[in-house]
Order: sequence, then C-alpha cells, then structure tokens
Amino acid sequence: MHSRFHSSFEQLTADLQSALAPLLDHDHFPAMFTADQATELKKRSGLDDDALAFALLPLAAACARTGISHFNVGAVARGVSGNLYFGGNMEFPGTTMQQTVHAEQSAISHAWMRGETQLAALTVNYTPCGHCRQFMNELNSGLTLRINLPGRTSATLGDYLPDAFGPRDLEIVHLLMDPQSHGLHAEGDALSQAALAAANRSHAPYSNSPSGIAIEMQDGTVFTGSYAENAAFNPTLPPLQCALNVLSLSGYDYADITRAVLAEKADATLMQWDATVATLKSVGCERVERLTIA
Repeated sequence: MHSRFHSSFEQLTADLQSALAPLLDHDHFPAMFTADQATELKKRSGLDDDALAFALLPLAAACARTGISHFNVGAVARGVSGNLYFGGNMEFPGTTMQQTVHAEQSAISHAWMRGETQLAALTVNYTPCGHCRQFMNELNSGLTLRINLPGRTSATLGDYLPDAFGPRDLEIVHLLMDPQSHGLHAEGDALSQAALAAANRSHAPYSNSPSGIAIEMQDGTVFTGSYAENAAFNPTLPPLQCALNVLSLSGYDYADITRAVLAEKADATLMQWDATVATLKSVGCERVERLTIA
C-alpha cells in the first residue's frame, strides 16, 4: 500500500479495511474502482453508493498534492458505468496559481481520461467553489449531476449553480465527456501518437484549439491528458494538468517522468507550449517536445 494512504486507511471500519486491503496493495493503485469492485465493496461493508463514496473520501484526500496551501480536498466521482474515481487538489510550487487543479476537476478529468462518458454523482469533503461549479456545468451530465457533501442532503448542480450560464446557452453540441474526435493528423513515434490521440478527444469548442499531451515514465507507463475548455474560460483545464493528475493519482512521482510530447496546432488561437514547458520545469522535467498537428 502506498504510504500516503496509511493514516486515512486506519480511520476506516474493519469491514471496509478488509475489503480494500487487497485492492490498495500496490504502489501504483490507480485511484479508482471498477463497477464490479465497487459492488463487492458495498456488499462487504454494507454501504450504499453514497455512503461508500463518503467513506472513501479520506483516501481520495490523501492523494492531494498541496505544497502551497497544505489544505487537502478529496472528491469521489461515480460514473454512469458504476466505476468510482478519486480526485484530489493539486498545486505546483514554482509556477503560477493558474496551474492549480481543484479536487472536483481532478476527479472529473480522472474519470474522463479513464474513458468514462458521463457522471452520475460527485462526492466532496468541502463545498465546491464557484470555479468548480462552473467547470461541472460544462459536463454532459449538466445541472442534474448529484453533489454529495458531508452533513447535507444530496442536491443537484442546478441547486448549487442557480441561473447558470454554460455551453448550452452558446448552442454547443458536444459537451465535456462526450466522445469525439477532431480528425487531426501528424507523423511521429508512439509517444507522439499518444499525444495526438489525446488532442483528438479534447474539448475545445470555444477556441477551436485542441491539444493533448503524453508523458512517459521510467517504467514505460504513458499518461495522456486532453484539453478541457469551459464556457467561462477561466475554469479551463490544460492538457498537462489532466495528465499530471492521473499520473499523481496513480502513485507516481514527478521524478519518474522521462519525456513529454505536447500536440497542438501551429496556428491555434490559444497555445499551450509556454505554460506546459514552465510547469513541467517546475516539477523537474525539461525533456519536452512539441508535435505540430493539422
């Protein structure tokens, strides 16, 4: 079991500890449970969907990387598939605040990068800020997404975001987490093609500037991240943060990164290159390449 879970694991009930122990018994536990695993956890612990998500929050919060605030926020997203995905806030000392990933964004993008196509509920240990409420409004689950908070009655995103403004007001057809492909092409090796694939599934309806990144680890594992734009612009999540998020949730350290490739258009309205290089440099990675796509 990864050392970050030790303290929070000890807070769980004996039944849940027993059920979780074999699943967590790997340094690179993927910070998610399949629908079948979630069903088994509920069976062995006697918890329902929401109660299980609440019980798992301390483990999700333990995944946070908070070198600036030292304030861990955890989130658990439940997909329509029944899969559960952890999320934790991420901060990057040495670069700007704008690179921060909120816990809700972490759980949502985690689910998206794992192939989930829609969310049913999001459980968080602290009330979502306005930034996160707006980010969630970009999702294809829309204002009906269930938000669960400790000590409160379950409510919808619509309850937390009245008089909402989002992609539907701008007649956007493809919403965040909808499967899509931009039909982009480029030559390159396997890591470059992984970055291209990430760019092809990115959500960029406002700038039409799709981008994606692929990060290779020392053991050969590759993590990808896709660009996720927002109707309010500021809650937009860059592709690098999507990739670093899953990398970190999966128990890898930044020092394990050997190489990264960013794929984006040469004439895009918005460019990710400078921010990507600066953020990767802040975590100790300077081997970054750029793949021009068309």
